[in-house]
Amino acid sequence: MRTGLIACKLGMTRVFGENGKHVPVTVLKVDNCQVVARRTEEREGYNAVQIGIGAAKVKNVTKAMRGHFAKAKVEPKRRIAEFRVDPDALLDVGAELSVAHFIPGQFVDVTGTSIGKGFAGVMKRHGFSGLRASHGVSLSHRSAGSTGQCQDPGRVFKGKKMAGHMGAKRVTTQNLVVMAADAERGVILIKGAVPGSKGGFVLVRDAVKKLLPDGVPFPAATSGGAEAPVEETLTEETPPEETSTEETPPEETSTEETPPEETSAETSQPEDSGQDETED
Repeated sequence: MRTGLIACKLGMTRVFGENGKHVPVTVLKVDNCQVVARRTEEREGYNAVQIGIGAAKVKNVTKAMRGHFAKAKVEPKRRIAEFRVDPDALLDVGAELSVAHFIPGQFVDVTGTSIGKGFAGVMKRHGFSGLRASHGVSLSHRSAGSTGQCQDPGRVFKGKKMAGHMGAKRVTTQNLVVMAADAERGVILIKGAVPGSKGGFVLVRDAVKKLLPDGVPFPAATSGGAEAPVEETLTEETPPEETSTEETPPEETSTEETPPEETSAETSQPEDSGQDETED
């Protein structure tokens, strides 16, 4: 389970597919999204990462949160949120995430605060059909009608659909398709509507009811690709090992230096033969 992203809803537009049909999409902006803190099983009892987005004025941040951001060595954020992750998906504090975290064609779940509608009637809030427009109905065409039974039970059951406050609640829309992700602009295009008003913040995470497609970055996609230079330096350090293997010729030369010993032995043999002849 990977971490999610915090994005700002800019509005809606449309894109044209390969077949020429237009698809309505919601534009989400991801700007300066960094890891503020991490929660571990050993210390907090669960594994999670805390993500922050946007830049907040220092005067609008409490002293406690100033210390929290100072400890992470990141600038104060406008909005922070936690995402539960697996132990192997924990990220370093200060890492900046990119919209390349999601790939086109992937399913995601988007969570946000729906637009407030104020006090709404039952027809708008719950989809009631209302009463007849004529023939005996007077001045109560959009009323709820009866809300209870008789003397027994003599009350209205809890949860009865009635008029009341509508909207301004935390809503999650599941199984939305990612149409495109522009890493240069920091923009994600998601098919369909997303809860929340323009300028509001939403949470984007992998869909829980769909399998994660192949090719997604794990544990996350960071801006700038901090992992790539490390791999390059490791590959560049291999030539010294090759040079060390090429230093074997001196050993061959040392083995070739044995003939002088043979020559010394050969020269010593004639001397012995001469001594033998004199003795004879």
